[in-house]
Amino acid sequence: MKRLNTGLSIFCFILLTSSVAKSQDNGNYEYSREYIWGINKNTNSGLIGGVVLKYSQAMDEKTFRTFGMELINVKHPKEYRYISQYGNPFVWAKKNYLYAVRLQYGKDYLMFRKAPQQGVQINASWAAGPTLGIVAPYYVKYATGPSTFTVEQFDPARHSFGGILGTGRLFQGLGQSKIQPGLNAKAAINFEFGTFKSNVTGFEIGVLAEAFTKEIIIIPAATNTAFFTSAFFTLYYGARR
Repeated sequence: MKRLNTGLSIFCFILLTSSVAKSQDNGNYEYSREYIWGINKNTNSGLIGGVVLKYSQAMDEKTFRTFGMELINVKHPKEYRYISQYGNPFVWAKKNYLYAVRLQYGKDYLMFRKAPQQGVQINASWAAGPTLGIVAPYYVKYATGPSTFTVEQFDPARHSFGGILGTGRLFQGLGQSKIQPGLNAKAAINFEFGTFKSNVTGFEIGVLAEAFTKEIIIIPAATNTAFFTSAFFTLYYGARR
């Protein structure tokens, strides 16, 4: 809740400051389509939360229809990384990963247009759509003897802290994933600093809410939920025509 309140405060502050900003000279800077990709960081992720793709299409000179997709690794707030006796990192008590594949439809509203080769463009945006939650087992290497180990999904009834040697291979267990459907919605402010008319470079900051049809068990020993909220920051790059 504290992280959500912080994110909401940041979002409201940006809305307040942008509302008093002065409009840039728009010049000859019309475009009808925009393609961007970005790297996401959010309050439910590690250093990198995931990747974002977005396509925008002009409806009029200040409104754009958007279609987006996000692939995000959603983490539990109680996840802590430890180092095993062999120097390998692992997350204690984690049973499952949650990967959120989000499809989004929304609108971008141009608030302040930048000049052709200078200034800052500011857009307000919202988007919503379905989420495909991929719940994949979290595998650990667990010592079964002085020089032997097994790789299996973490089980709090069988695995002790001292016996864990590390984690399984990257994406191991995806074949045993379970699918949980859900819905997502977000609101954001975009700041674009592209030097040239055909390029898009900037960042997006906002808040997101996501709900699944049932509780997602990530860490069995902690409180789990079917509803997630986060504040996010996305650094993006792309092109427009």
